[in-house]
Amino acid sequence: MTATVPPSTFDTRILALPLYEDHHRELAQRLVTWCAEHRALLAGDGRPEAAGLRILRALGDAGWLAFLDGGPDDYRALCLAREALAYCGDLADFAFSIQALAATPIRRLGTDDQRRRYLPGLAAGTLCGAFAVSEESAGSDVAAIGLDARETEAGWVLNGGKAWIANAGVADVYTVIARTGPGPGAFGLTAFLVPATTPGLHIEPVPMIAPRAFGHLVFDDCPLPREAVLGRRGGGFPIAMEVLDRFRMTVGAAALGFARRAADAALARARDRPMLGGKLFDLPTVRATFADMEVKLDAAALLVARSAWEIDHGGPRYARHSSVAKLYATEAAQEIVDSAVQIFGAAGLVRDSLLERLYRQIRSLRIYEGSSEVQQAIIASAIDPNRTHRGAP
Repeated sequence: MTATVPPSTFDTRILALPLYEDHHRELAQRLVTWCAEHRALLAGDGRPEAAGLRILRALGDAGWLAFLDGGPDDYRALCLAREALAYCGDLADFAFSIQALAATPIRRLGTDDQRRRYLPGLAAGTLCGAFAVSEESAGSDVAAIGLDARETEAGWVLNGGKAWIANAGVADVYTVIARTGPGPGAFGLTAFLVPATTPGLHIEPVPMIAPRAFGHLVFDDCPLPREAVLGRRGGGFPIAMEVLDRFRMTVGAAALGFARRAADAALARARDRPMLGGKLFDLPTVRATFADMEVKLDAAALLVARSAWEIDHGGPRYARHSSVAKLYATEAAQEIVDSAVQIFGAAGLVRDSLLERLYRQIRSLRIYEGSSEVQQAIIASAIDPNRTHRGAP
């Protein structure tokens, strides 16, 4: 995908709102400039595994990952970065987001030694991280995780598997949630840091419709020292849930980037393509389609900004807002990309064309980090059926 970054990468009218501060607006401009200067790299040509690692190193060299090693939490900045990178290319967003996802639990709960060992390399892009929660029979239901961690005199031994893991096969370290307590349930889970070189760890690559480093992990008597525990024993469930709650809003931001790219491409196509003595954009039905796109883009951008503002300001219900942003933005983005393909017609179906790539790339966002159906359940569970107004936060 040829990456070009016109000013429409961001909606400057929304950036001007009080939801953002001056340093966010400056960050957005720097992101646009950097992406434009690195459009060939961010296009992600070649094998996705190698291309992703090249992009990761470039992100580290440019300082875009520096916040992973001691920087302040700023989820509005994180969302802006994902939106800009997704606009440029799927692998750019993938490399950035999975690195941030993997580093966050180490930043928040790691020991001094764990932070010193991993965070400088993750921030520099010289180490690649992964976050391994999902299993074949335990995706959104984190409490159903079955990967077994058995305690030994030397530490722990892991047996079982993880499924659908981003950066599988290229990561240097995996944050893995495993079961250390008896029986099922959320209270028997613990987080571990597992180096990729650990004996007994095997990778089964999985070819995805949007090519990227993805696969299953197999743990076969995988030995870990005691200091591999991240956080406290039995604290794996809250670690997983907190990370997912924090990053769902950023998935909405990535969806916004994909959708804005599709809408911009479709508008250029409709404006230039002759149709019935005029241009395609002149057809009332086509103009109505673009009106729908604008409404969805505005709504998604505002929901993402609001959810990021909530977490940056310590809002107690940020998890609900994060789910709202992810649900709406990803569903709307799917509809926008589909409408853009329709406007392109047969040209939008050509293999490896911009719209065909966007059509494949956008689909996974409605599934990972909690499917749309799971987000609906989370949002519904936060509704007070006895409320009489919306004044409560």
